[in-house]
Amino acid sequence: MKQKNNFLGKLKRYRVLLLMLLPAVLYVILFNYIPMAGIVLAFKKYNYVDGIFGSPWNGVDNFRFFFKSGQAWKVTRNTFLYNAAFIIVNNILQLAVAIFLVEIKNKRFRKVSQSFMFLPYFISWVVVSVIAFNILSYDYGIVNKVIVAFGGEKVNLYSMPKIWPLIIIVFNAWKSVGYGSILYLASIMGIDTSIYEAAEIDGAGKLQRIFKITIPMVRPTMIILVLLAVGGIFRGNFDLFYNLIGTNGTLYDVTDVIDTFTFRALINNNDIGMAAASGFFQSVLCFVTVVFANRLVSSYDKDYALF
Repeated sequence: MKQKNNFLGKLKRYRVLLLMLLPAVLYVILFNYIPMAGIVLAFKKYNYVDGIFGSPWNGVDNFRFFFKSGQAWKVTRNTFLYNAAFIIVNNILQLAVAIFLVEIKNKRFRKVSQSFMFLPYFISWVVVSVIAFNILSYDYGIVNKVIVAFGGEKVNLYSMPKIWPLIIIVFNAWKSVGYGSILYLASIMGIDTSIYEAAEIDGAGKLQRIFKITIPMVRPTMIILVLLAVGGIFRGNFDLFYNLIGTNGTLYDVTDVIDTFTFRALINNNDIGMAAASGFFQSVLCFVTVVFANRLVSSYDKDYALF
């Protein structure tokens, strides 16, 4: 009875905070947990007449078709490699941007720099794809205009698969680094300034203070951000890949990820079972990856682990 009264007392005491939290909880339940029931589609031969739960079971046929399609290894490899590159490049650049902003002494220049760095995050990938097209297209692209201006011949960049991993990494970094640096910036601003003052008195230069104080002090933040990113290492950024690549089959070998493959299986082939199977396969990979990564971090230092 005492525990019950204590629980009710906490509910009453924190009722305002709980009410503020309620919309977020409802959102997660409605859009994350309830849709999980649809996972049964991965094991069914779906038809519109019987619906999700009435359609006949077909075991692992959807998974078998997915792996026999010859695309499973390719899209899984691409998804993993792209996300690994995004995690490494983005975190390094985000930390560098945060340090750069902290080191700027002119407040007006710092605000202008922040605004220009954060702006790309709020631009839709549809708009980014238009920007990319105007830079890279054969007929109207800035790149080809510069090449022609120097006496060269135009190149069709949209038929050169080898350069597209770099293009995708660059555009992803351009769009996300400025906004992603906020957490590093907050972490750096939380470092006791007396540590820097003591190091400066001892003769430490600016670079020494960055590498000996700033980076070690933000290591916990870096590990947590990397862990959270690793949890989605097998989830491709659908907006990025679909808008930049579209339906250009020439680039599929180096740009196709699980998300775009699933989308095409659903839209072009109307194969709901196979799309569900590839989505389920993707979720299992993400779960295994985050557990494994957390175990590695926990073995190094339990204080840095997520759970």
